Amino acid sequence: MAREDLGSWLEGTGATGDRGGLGLPGAGRGAAAPFGRRLLALAVDWFACLLISAAFAPTPDAVVGLLRGDPVVTLAVFVAENVLLVATLGHTLGHRVAGLRVRPLPVADDGHALPDDGRPPGLLRAAVRTGLLLLIVPAVVQDENGRALHDRAAGTAIVRR
Repeated sequence: MAREDLGSWLEGTGATGDRGGLGLPGAGRGAAAPFGRRLLALAVDWFACLLISAAFAPTPDAVVGLLRGDPVVTLAVFVAENVLLVATLGHTLGHRVAGLRVRPLPVADDGHALPDDGRPPGLLRAAVRTGLLLLIVPAVVQDENGRALHDRAAGTAIVRR
């Protein structure tokens, strides 16, 4: 007796490689971004924001020159970068370096993503996504599709360029 009900998750991804059946390609352009690339993008973004903060709002008590940026200013620059660049371009500096972009991911009634029209997510989606990113936990926890919860709540996905 075969256990077909268990086969769906034991067999891994389907023929297309799509995790969770959103309709994204399994590999290549438009595929869900792997965690390592997303982490690289975050590190590049944070370092760039830290450099800007150190240049315009240095703290005198820091030991290393590059790390002299005021933490609150660094966070404000990070928020501004994420909201403005994701809303208008669909990527931050770090996403661009890592070969990623943020796309809106409207889902149809059947649970599959609607086709990608190449547009950036827009201001509301970018603001929701960034606000939840600041809470850290929604950015680390992933759903069954490999999307972080902040992307799911904002109706976006980070995909390969």
